[in-house]
Amino acid sequence: MVDHELLIPHPYSSESKATLESELAGLDGASIAVAETPAETRAGFETATVALTPRLPPEWRDRADRLEWAQATSAGYDHYDLAALEEAEIVLTTAAGVHAQPIAEQVLGSMLTFERELLTARDQQDEGVWRRTEGGELASKTVGIVGLGAIGGRVADLAAAVGSSVIGTKRDLSTVPEAVDDAYPADEVDEVLRRADYLVLACPLTDETRGLIDESALETMPEDAVLVNVARGGVADEAALTEGLQQGRIAGAALDVFEEEPLPASSPLWDLSNVLVTPHMAGSTPQYYERVAAIVRENYERFVAGDREEMTNRVV
Repeated sequence: MVDHELLIPHPYSSESKATLESELAGLDGASIAVAETPAETRAGFETATVALTPRLPPEWRDRADRLEWAQATSAGYDHYDLAALEEAEIVLTTAAGVHAQPIAEQVLGSMLTFERELLTARDQQDEGVWRRTEGGELASKTVGIVGLGAIGGRVADLAAAVGSSVIGTKRDLSTVPEAVDDAYPADEVDEVLRRADYLVLACPLTDETRGLIDESALETMPEDAVLVNVARGGVADEAALTEGLQQGRIAGAALDVFEEEPLPASSPLWDLSNVLVTPHMAGSTPQYYERVAAIVRENYERFVAGDREEMTNRVV
């Protein structure tokens, strides 16, 4: 007996859809519909009770009269209309945690790139110049993490593993990762800014975090600090950050996310020698959709059992 129709919309790649369909086969009481076109997605939302969603625009949501649960395949949810979902009594859960490992590895790599002066080495290689530089040791530095959730916690693990001191902010200080030496409530973020040699942004974009790294924050940070942003572009005031990097208020930045994506060709960030730009790919991993499917399976069991308040990563 089929109790729920689970929709996989068309925007996912063929490989991703095949992985999700295979991994989710056999869910008790569920049929899986895989849309290949925008029209099939729109039609699918008319009958689906459950949907995996890269987003949920009005043109989909307005057709979703039967939809009870939307499982985002991203960790972020700032592109969802939470008020509309709450009004429609649609549960929203996210994929927070599925890319903690690849993002943490990229953060570690970014910090090592600056600490060991690998950007300078690449520039010298391009110019055919043999000139020794003196790299530092990440083990002697303090890594500050804004947002000690799944991603921030894994960053803390890797940073601690190489010997760094780790500090950070967390809303709920009763569940601080073991690798963290000192944790502060969110409203004491200035203490982390003041102490961090490497400041890692790993928090969601909310009204409270939007523009968190502004001119005042940059003035609080040490001049030799490096910012690593794997959160959302809006967490940093990009104009203030660009000016701060140009004027040497901080030493550098590794940026995977931006206020506008793709980063416009006219952005001065492209040309700054103290900036590492990556195209919002820190969370990429061949295991991504297998991990998403694991969350879906776990949440589906709670969903059909009526334990919706206990669903993993529930937002609405």
